[in-house]
Amino acid sequence: MKNIAPFLIALGVLFACQPDGDSGSNDQQSLLSNSPMNELTAQEKADGWQLLFDGKTASGWHSYLRDSVAGWTVAEGLLSTVGGNGDLVSDETYENFELAVEWKVEPKGNSGIFFGVTEDTMYHSTYETGPEFQIIDDANYPDPLADNQKSGANYALHAPSELAARPAGEFNTTTIIVNQGKVEHWLNGKKVVSYELWTPEWEAMVAKTKFASMPGYGKDKKGHLALQDHGDGVTFRNIKIKLLTPGP
Repeated sequence: MKNIAPFLIALGVLFACQPDGDSGSNDQQSLLSNSPMNELTAQEKADGWQLLFDGKTASGWHSYLRDSVAGWTVAEGLLSTVGGNGDLVSDETYENFELAVEWKVEPKGNSGIFFGVTEDTMYHSTYETGPEFQIIDDANYPDPLADNQKSGANYALHAPSELAARPAGEFNTTTIIVNQGKVEHWLNGKKVVSYELWTPEWEAMVAKTKFASMPGYGKDKKGHLALQDHGDGVTFRNIKIKLLTPGP
């Protein structure tokens, strides 16, 4: 036993020193990956998080410009559309918040997460009013993609600093932070976009895009969240939100 003891000690040290595969992760990543599925931990509740999807029903959501949910399904803790069912919007509206979501898109698929959406019959789609966190199969989408059309982008305006999305069919973690017009996009633990709404720089960028012809785009400080059905299969889970006290 005297001879084997040093070996066991050395072996223990070796394993203790192995790098953690998630060592580059941050709070945005661990918030989702370490949480029970579609539930809030005691700490999350204490921190002010609210669950927006219970994994059993689509309560709290409705199809855009409708009173109920059409076409989207809830099964095995997942909120999904196969495409062609229209966008979902939150029943409530939000202004300053931190939104956490897990999502996966089907191969060659396209989707998005919107905030600041105005639900009014004068607007036919959620993208006419709400800025978008882009979700897409970066590697296999059939049409060419500009940098500001790739996963994590503020669609058509701000390109992600890096491509951080996992392959189509695998779940990704996203956090969107909006506080007094300052916006951050996080994807799989990495901050990939930051910008500020309603500044002269913002207005100049919008004026150079298709949104220039949409008078309600990005105007409302408080609006609905939306999950996009772009015609492709997409799935969401672990949707939760924390309201933020306005501040710098």
